[in-house]
Amino acid sequence: MIELRALIENGEFHEAVALQKTVWGFSDIELLPVRLFVVALKVGGQAFGAFDAGRMVGFLLSIPGLKPGGGSYLHSHMLGVLPDYRNRGVGRMLKLCQREDALARGIDLIEWTFDPLELKNAFFNIERLGAIVRRYVENQYGTTTSPLHGGLPTDRCVAEWWLASPHAEAVIAGRAPARKIEERIEVPAEIAAIRREEPRRAREIQKSLAASLTNGFDRGLAVIGFERSNHAGAYLLGRWPCESNA
Repeated sequence: MIELRALIENGEFHEAVALQKTVWGFSDIELLPVRLFVVALKVGGQAFGAFDAGRMVGFLLSIPGLKPGGGSYLHSHMLGVLPDYRNRGVGRMLKLCQREDALARGIDLIEWTFDPLELKNAFFNIERLGAIVRRYVENQYGTTTSPLHGGLPTDRCVAEWWLASPHAEAVIAGRAPARKIEERIEVPAEIAAIRREEPRRAREIQKSLAASLTNGFDRGLAVIGFERSNHAGAYLLGRWPCESNA
């Protein structure tokens, strides 16, 4: 049985650092260090771990942020789950734990970034949590040492999770949210293989996706859904009823 709990001790932070190496294969210089966990908690962030028989199998770290004009939110900086525990709901359990804690503290927005070419992550963020997307950032972190990034620019979508919105509440409860789709943007389902075997083609797909999503966002659309099929993953764009001036 998976146990979730807040991380508060240095030994637990060291476990989370080691888990990063296993999940992403980062070099030491790119790991989030123990001191970042310590500082994050001191300034109002979150650190949660998932444990199986006392062994950490997943963790989540967030830091507080301020919007222009003073609105506060949480930036969910990293979530990692050991390979053997993927597809078992551990990531979603951590995110829901994060949501519960944020709402109890009067925080209604959590943001994070994700690679738009990682279709499984996109589906999870949008269709399992109810996040939306209205921003695309090109090469946010530069080129990294992680083999998961395949040497491509680290383009990222910014997920906005409006925790108490009807949209998020419907998705979390397993209901279909009210939405009208105006546009769909597809990515080949085999993009992971293309990234490994045809980096030049993968880069062209990445650039095309960046242009299409940015164009939609510039026209006031947001990603409000995601569909998967055997041949493609599709970002579904429509109008988002603005929940704040964020």
